[in-house]
Amino acid sequence: MTPLYVSIAATVASILLILVVLELIRSRRLRERYALLWLATGIVLLVLSTWRGGLNTIAGWVGVTGYPPAVLFAVATLFILAVLLHYSTVISKLADQNVILAQRLALLEERQGSDMVSGTASRVTDEGA
Repeated sequence: MTPLYVSIAATVASILLILVVLELIRSRRLRERYALLWLATGIVLLVLSTWRGGLNTIAGWVGVTGYPPAVLFAVATLFILAVLLHYSTVISKLADQNVILAQRLALLEERQGSDMVSGTASRVTDEGA
């Protein structure tokens, strides 16, 4: 059976996680689409930490007999890995977009430089005539 103090500590930590994520969304420091995984993590951890019998049942299904709260930490680790994988895909996409933007900027600067040179040359010939 899961000790009561472990359930209380996990419940408090889960509630704090949810509140921090909601505050970050409210202050616009975290976008909603990125917050969904964090909110899901907090809600699942909150349910598992408050529903002690359910945590013990899931621990039995997985084969954890010695310390059922270990399942709670395993679930938290899996959610954190999912968040990290999601952020890795977002970072990869942004890196590709950065390369494309840098290439477009270089082309625009090159085009602007050549326009300025040809524009200067035509003004010089017009003034000299």
